[in-house]
Amino acid sequence: MEKAINKKYSILVVDDEPLIRESLYEILRIDGYCAHMAGSAEAALEIVSDQNIDIILTDMKLPKMDGIELIRKVKRKFSDIEAILITGYGTIESAVEAMKTGAYDYITKPINDGEIKLIISKIIEKKKILEENRNLREIVARTHPASFCDMIGASEKMQKVYHIIESVASSNATILITGESGTGKGLVARAIHEMDEDRKDKPFVEVSCGALSETLLESELFGHMKGSFTGAIKDKEGRFEYARHGTVFLDEIDAFSSKLQVKLLRVLQDGIFERVGDNTSRKTDARIIVATNRRLNDLVQTQDFREDLYYRINVISILMPPLRERKDDLDMLVDHFIRVYSKKNKKNVTSLADDVRKLFLEYNWPGNIRELENAIEGAVIMSKTPVINKRDLPNASKFVSEAMKPVDGRSLKEVLGRPEKELITSILQECNWNRNKAAATLGINRTTLFNKMKKHNIPFKKLKTK
Repeated sequence: MEKAINKKYSILVVDDEPLIRESLYEILRIDGYCAHMAGSAEAALEIVSDQNIDIILTDMKLPKMDGIELIRKVKRKFSDIEAILITGYGTIESAVEAMKTGAYDYITKPINDGEIKLIISKIIEKKKILEENRNLREIVARTHPASFCDMIGASEKMQKVYHIIESVASSNATILITGESGTGKGLVARAIHEMDEDRKDKPFVEVSCGALSETLLESELFGHMKGSFTGAIKDKEGRFEYARHGTVFLDEIDAFSSKLQVKLLRVLQDGIFERVGDNTSRKTDARIIVATNRRLNDLVQTQDFREDLYYRINVISILMPPLRERKDDLDMLVDHFIRVYSKKNKKNVTSLADDVRKLFLEYNWPGNIRELENAIEGAVIMSKTPVINKRDLPNASKFVSEAMKPVDGRSLKEVLGRPEKELITSILQECNWNRNKAAATLGINRTTLFNKMKKHNIPFKKLKTK
């Protein structure tokens, strides 16, 4: 049974010594793997481009291009391919270099069959877990959102939101949706509308109240008569009138002035309103859903929001959790947005690199789902490969700058800054501390180099002073 499972995993052996290459090939083939051989890095790259390779087993010393450079090139294009480096130089330096390049592990000569088999089995176990998780995310992403108008998430907090939506959809109750900006309050409002059998085929009207002045908002909601104010060149039907029998969603309800709060209260109590400049009362039975990212109770205390209106709109309250409190849903959301924007931009992007996914999990997402969606859209557009890497993120630095968790007594920022400091110091030493030459080598200007040296406390050695 195990061999049947193993056969779907393809392993490429890369070694310029035919005896070693063929020996490893036979061992892998006997164990049930789909084995391939290459005598050079160049030949290996061709096989990787043509075949679905899962694991590369490569010697360190190869003609023209060595094993580390081969791994680097493969990982750059196919980040899901794992690599094992074989080296006759079992030094710490070669091991560190191999791991930096992206190798899963390395082994030293003479080759031990058991050691190779153990490492391969660990890689396969890792791949199986990743594949199972990916399949599970795809199944949930396909089935769950359809019931709630593309709202995605299987976390406990989102399940609670779904339950409330199902419970209140068929009622006529006014709904107050609260939560930070970008959490998806608009999706909740539309879900309530579309799950209401009596209203789903009627108009759904959304008004961003904070984007309009008092005069424009009043006209937009209640309508106006010709000549009622400057610019009113003809009679206009308001949203409450247009959406009768349907739903009106008022986003940023906290933007309502005192005058408009009184008019809205009358609509909620009696379903009656007048157009601006008209004395004729009109009737609406539109269902009203409101949303805010502010604490209305605090505005009531400061008398910026009417208490009677607050209790009238707060019949049923739905709190949308911020993304940082539902990290269990992050993978599902990421995969969904990748599919959406890959299709929209005619790209073949399928996933995130592991280090990018880790960054996303550690980031707090102050802009919530809207920020995540924008980040994925930009990354999909920038990506040149099926896998999104750090270089594809429009603003990768913000994801690491916010995560300031201590690591061995140092902040993450300090730890992440070490490779840059070491690189700059190394180049300066090679250039005999000539900053002009070092800046040119690093591909940055002299001022940038100067600032980075100050940032990392790199001493200005061997510089002539006036």
